[in-house]
Amino acid sequence: MQKVFHASSSRGEANHGWLHAKHSFSFANYFNPDRIQFGALRVLNDDTIAPGMGFGTHPHNNMEIITIPLEGALEHKDSMDNVGVIEADEIQVMSAGTGVSHSEYNKNKDLSLSLLQIWILPKAQNVTPRYDQKNIKELKKVNELYPVVTPDPKATGMWIHQDAWFHMGDFDKATELEYRIHKKGNGVYAFLIEGAVEIDGENLEKRDALGVWDTDHFTLKAHPQSRILLIEVPMH
Repeated sequence: MQKVFHASSSRGEANHGWLHAKHSFSFANYFNPDRIQFGALRVLNDDTIAPGMGFGTHPHNNMEIITIPLEGALEHKDSMDNVGVIEADEIQVMSAGTGVSHSEYNKNKDLSLSLLQIWILPKAQNVTPRYDQKNIKELKKVNELYPVVTPDPKATGMWIHQDAWFHMGDFDKATELEYRIHKKGNGVYAFLIEGAVEIDGENLEKRDALGVWDTDHFTLKAHPQSRILLIEVPMH
């Protein structure tokens, strides 16, 4: 097994006033040659957006974009005529493919918005753009890891154009479980949203991350009141 630990405090940071962003990997003005990506995981941004503020219309292509609001509500509008609001406990997936433009704003005028935005490199180029969103509450299982994104369009969660699996875990009691890699050659980037966990002897606290690869399983021990996101992706 190979591992890489990323402390929360080691992430890149940008504070634009209306946007306070923490970058797990090189992004915009933050560049770290040792933090370009983790396999097919290219971006993991931990953003806090001021009330009423956001990103104006901008383009993407050939990227799988997953957005997970943690607190607040995100207003979305795109060139595929999708208009809507994504709230905490929901998840949004957008396959940019041949090209799509969208805008994202904090819908609330008096509350900050906290969200994770994740970019996954797709296994196929120039696919037809698509958009979807789902309430995570429909998928949630307390004190278990439950899938929210898979490669399977027929699965109960969301899907993307990559052999990638996203699992979330919400723990209200001490829990030990095993995670098994779904596809040989994949690795897992574990990002701790809240609380404390131990993965294969490594202790993680809030917003710490651990990348694990060259293994087919690992053990996770979660403390009470913890929440974690596991992102399994191809490493090559």
